[in-house]
Amino acid sequence: MFCNVNFWIFLLFSMISFFMSIYLVYFDMKVYMEYLFINFNSLDIIYMMYLDWVSMMFMGFVLFISSMIFKYMGGYMGEDPNLKRFIMLVSLFVVSMMLMIMSLNFITILLGWDMLGLVSYILVIYYQNVKSFNAGMLTALSNRVGDAALLMSIALSSSFSGWNFMFYFDMYKSDYIMKMLLLFVILASMTKSAQVPFSSWLPAAMAAPTPVSSLVHSSTLVTAGVYLLIRFSPAFSLYMYKSLLIISLTTMFMAGICANFEYDLKKIIALSTLSQLGMMITVLCIGGSDLAFFHLLIHALFKALLFMCAGAIIHNFSSCQDIRYMGSLINFMPFTCICLNISNFALCGLPFMSGFYSKDLIIEVFSLNITNIFIYLMFYLSIGLTISYSLRVSFYIFYGDSNFNSLNYMNDNNNMIMLKSMLGLIFMVIFMGSLMSWIIIMTPYFILLPFWMKNFTLLVIFMGGWLGYLMNSFYYFYYSKILNFYKMSMFLGQMWNLPLVSLYSISPMFMYMGKLYYKKGDQGWLEYYGSSGIFKAMKNFIMGVQLLSYNHLKLFIFFNFLSLFILLFMV
Repeated sequence: MFCNVNFWIFLLFSMISFFMSIYLVYFDMKVYMEYLFINFNSLDIIYMMYLDWVSMMFMGFVLFISSMIFKYMGGYMGEDPNLKRFIMLVSLFVVSMMLMIMSLNFITILLGWDMLGLVSYILVIYYQNVKSFNAGMLTALSNRVGDAALLMSIALSSSFSGWNFMFYFDMYKSDYIMKMLLLFVILASMTKSAQVPFSSWLPAAMAAPTPVSSLVHSSTLVTAGVYLLIRFSPAFSLYMYKSLLIISLTTMFMAGICANFEYDLKKIIALSTLSQLGMMITVLCIGGSDLAFFHLLIHALFKALLFMCAGAIIHNFSSCQDIRYMGSLINFMPFTCICLNISNFALCGLPFMSGFYSKDLIIEVFSLNITNIFIYLMFYLSIGLTISYSLRVSFYIFYGDSNFNSLNYMNDNNNMIMLKSMLGLIFMVIFMGSLMSWIIIMTPYFILLPFWMKNFTLLVIFMGGWLGYLMNSFYYFYYSKILNFYKMSMFLGQMWNLPLVSLYSISPMFMYMGKLYYKKGDQGWLEYYGSSGIFKAMKNFIMGVQLLSYNHLKLFIFFNFLSLFILLFMV
């Protein structure tokens, strides 16, 4: 009931937002609104909204994907006893994203940013076991770094008599304080979009329910950092672009390698999200902010469908997520496998799927702009790794041998509600790429490349497909035992030991310092001179006053005689 109500509300608002964005882009309009909360002497607390075609288009996509996920949630979480609470949390999650998208002010961005972090922590620990608690703590601590960076940006922007960042773009490249502000904004975006070295929380956040993973990894939490970078991109200097390019390419390459050694289905898709986020920031760094936004929207569609298909498979496999147990699902769940295959094709950039219109253009623009051969080869190798892990997942799920229980009942008809929500997204995954390319890219790109650079993309794709086949063949397992690839695969599969470096080696120091401060400060001197000391002083004072009131008649007569004595003999 509640899922259906939210589905229709969010779907209606998504349609309104989408058509408003088309209207704004057609007439080249921007809407700026202010709402005065408090006017006290010289203090004005104002909520500002900035609505252009970028924010309205992004809100339309977020609301549409959220509506489909609410529909999907009715089937996936239908037997959950706390379904109402879960729906409220997811609705608050979407509202906080809306607040961040519409904001022009650092303060309101921080409100949406912090709400995203808080609600994501609550949703990650929803199942309340040890794994989800650890994942939630890792997610919260990693995102708090970005929150602190955003607070520093607010403090620095206070020097310029306002928190509306778009009014000061001309000063960002000349003023030293503004350059520091931009560095803090980049740090905040890196933590939210899980760029190196803050990448370890993204696969760990898969402990959340699958509808939450679908929403987080498609259009809300991880895309907030990319969206903030797109908004601030006109103010970045060349040095910032170069540094961010190296970080995003490293993230893209690392995520592609790790996905080829991972066996958890949801973690493979999460690492795929990490790779695509790296691609968005990479193309942003070479000046293609509109292309980054284009890929951000298209990626949200097929990644939401990919997670929905994974959730339907996991639901049929009794919460088993290991792809080694799956196999031959094309015979049992044909519709789910078709949806998964279509979203995989869109991820790989198959011609005339939605992902093709953004990824192919990104690759050609990248080839046109980059002169460094190392960056060029690293980018193309990451593209090939995308094909490799996509084929690996398809091999294990569709064509491999089924290693699950012999007595099972896997069928697409087990839950028709999930299939209907997946059906609502599948047409968008196929057709929305061409439609959005006509809307967003008003002026066509003229790209002139040599013949070998045009065909290098095809070569890398075929090599990635061959690598994906090779890694799942008998020869890989045979030679891996002979050449002892186990340690290397463990290193590559554990995200280059980033969880050990960024979490387990650093967090004990902060935990020890927190324990020391809590013991010596909160329960020590601060308690003695703070709340406990003030309480004791007030208690003693009140007891003294109360002692006086017990003998008020005697005291009254005594003070009268004392005053008469002073008047008679002292004056």
